[in-house]
Amino acid sequence: MGKRDVESDRLAELAGEASAEAAIQAAAMAPEFEASLTVPPDLTAAAFFDVDNTMMMGASIFHFARGLAARKYFSSSDLAGFVWQQMKFRVGGREDPESVKASREQALSFVAGRSVAELVSLGEEIYDELMADRIWKGTQALAQMHLDAGQRVWLVTATPVELAQIIARRLGLTGALGTVSESEDGIYTGRLVGDLLHGKAKAQAVRSLAAKEGLDLRRCTAYSDSSNDVPMLSVVGTAVAVNPDSQLREVSRRKGWEIRDFRTGRKAAKIGVPSVLGAGALAGAVAATLAYRRRVK
Repeated sequence: MGKRDVESDRLAELAGEASAEAAIQAAAMAPEFEASLTVPPDLTAAAFFDVDNTMMMGASIFHFARGLAARKYFSSSDLAGFVWQQMKFRVGGREDPESVKASREQALSFVAGRSVAELVSLGEEIYDELMADRIWKGTQALAQMHLDAGQRVWLVTATPVELAQIIARRLGLTGALGTVSESEDGIYTGRLVGDLLHGKAKAQAVRSLAAKEGLDLRRCTAYSDSSNDVPMLSVVGTAVAVNPDSQLREVSRRKGWEIRDFRTGRKAAKIGVPSVLGAGALAGAVAATLAYRRRVK
């Protein structure tokens, strides 16, 4: 081996040692460096996001029902049946107290006798299959903006809390508030604990969470697409209408609330039944259809 080759090998060896040393130093400095980049937590401010048509295109419970139908939990005709009921419901106008009451009594009875673990596992699968690609990127970016500012971010939705928690976890959010179904020994009873998390109940849930977490609601932000969520939007310092329905758009203009529309057109919400379904009423429609089929069998 010539002198030049020896010098080349030595240089390569020194370069390797330098790289290794640099890597070790970088590893040792990483925690300190990461700590310097960490945004201090903002303990008194937070953001609250509705799910259906706000964070996700369409109704999460509809996508979940589709996944269950594909797994033969109920038939395609059942699925079509409650969609038709919702079409008739929407033509009749906005959700009224009697409809919400009926939904409360019937919602999620189709899971009665099923294990919580089983439905959570299915929810994980169905999220990957039918929901992940339906997240509004613009809304997700808004949520990330709050996280980057050191704030906590919760989903607040009428959809089942287990499903809401899956969505929140997949999006890297703090947590979720949702409708709670009663269970005994890990098995759903088909009854609800309290009310559907809908309308004024959402506002109360946000107030309760704020009290528990020490949040200053005047420094908090809420996001929704629906006029049904005006109570929740009204309890925070900053309200933002995302993909708003016509009534919420009107309220937002009157109150000076910010409007964000991530749809390709104003009529986007009318394309397909799932995009205009209220989660609470839809859950009730699912349950009503299945309960009827059980009675007539």
